[in-house]
Formats: sequence, structure tokens, C-alpha cells
Amino acid sequence: MKIPRRSDRKIEAYQQELIKTHFAEVDNMYRKMRGWRHDYRNHIQVLKTYADKGDLQAITAYLEDLETDLCTVDTVFKTGNPMTDAILNSKISLANDRGIRVEADAHVPALLNFSPVDLCTILGNLFDNAIEASVSLPPERRVIRVYMDMRGVQLYISFLNFTNGGKLKKIGNFFRSSKGGDHGLGLGRIDSVVKKLGGYLSINSEDGAFTTEILLPEALS
Repeated sequence: MKIPRRSDRKIEAYQQELIKTHFAEVDNMYRKMRGWRHDYRNHIQVLKTYADKGDLQAITAYLEDLETDLCTVDTVFKTGNPMTDAILNSKISLANDRGIRVEADAHVPALLNFSPVDLCTILGNLFDNAIEASVSLPPERRVIRVYMDMRGVQLYISFLNFTNGGKLKKIGNFFRSSKGGDHGLGLGRIDSVVKKLGGYLSINSEDGAFTTEILLPEALS
């Protein structure tokens, strides 16, 4: 009987914890959205009351408050794929809370030929790594660029974030920051899933930018 190595058990435990975190973030986002929608009729009633009184100043102030509140629960992206939408929107909200801007252009079919859990693992780790690398940078460099689209029957994924300009240490096929931690485990999990799906993974670090590109074959029938 094959006994799992300590490193394998650590990666597995890390992955399980990561999935729990991702789904907790998604659940929290949608709870906020449901709560805001529940209050929708109340907001309309308040605005009607101000309108009946002709109180334009009160209407303007109330709408400004609503706009601020809605920014915390807004569904920013609709890619066409429910899992991708959930991960992107929850992670974008998380990044924004940390002062990180996300520029995303994503188009993903509703049905893919691989498990949503695999997609969650890939996107969740990519976002977590990019957020970790960006949070300590100057505000103008806290940017994550995401691109996803089909290339024939293959799904192409690209993530770019900036670094502090320091030299990243390369361990095997991966780069690790001086902070260490779970960053390398995240890249390892991405690599494992991509290999399982028969895909291609490219990681590049140069000129203060860190880029990850993934191509998943036979994503569509």
C-alpha cells in the first residue's frame, strides 16, 4: 500500500482549506446581494416619500448612500459560466477591499468538460497569489489583469500582477517570493490540476511583472 508523503498530505490539506475559503467568500458575497435585494422595496418607498414632498436634496443624498452601499455587493462580471462568475466576483471584491484594482476580460461557456472544482482550484489559487503579491506594493502598482477566452475548443487563462521588483527565487518550475508561506503550494496545486487535465502552464517573472498563462485542451465537446 502506498503511504502518502508528508508533502502530499500538506498540499491536500491546504487545498481543502482553500476550497472552503473560496466557497465561504462566494457565499458571503451572495448573502450581501440577497440582503440588498430584500431591502429594494424599502428603498423605493423611501424615495417615493421624498419625491411626494418634492425634497430633491434628500433624494440625491439617499441615492448617493445607495450607490456606495451597492458598490460593496455589485456583480461586476458575467462571463457566461456560473463558477467563473462566482470566483471572479468574490475575489475581485476581496482585492478591492485591499486596495487592489482588477482589470478583467473574461468569456467562458456555461458548460465545460471538466469539473467546476478544478476551475475553482485554478482561479482561486491564481487570484490568491496575485493578491498576496500586490497588497504590499505602492497603490499605483496594485493591479491584477485577468483574461479568459476560448481558443477553439481550448480555454485560455492569463493572469498578470506586478511585483516589488526584487528577484523571485525559482524552485523547480516555480517562482517563490522571499516571504515563502503557501505561495508555492498554490502554484503546485495549479500545476497539478493543469497536468491532470492535459493542459499547458507557463509562468514568467521579469521586469517587475509576474505572468501566468494556462491553456486547457478539450474544454468544449
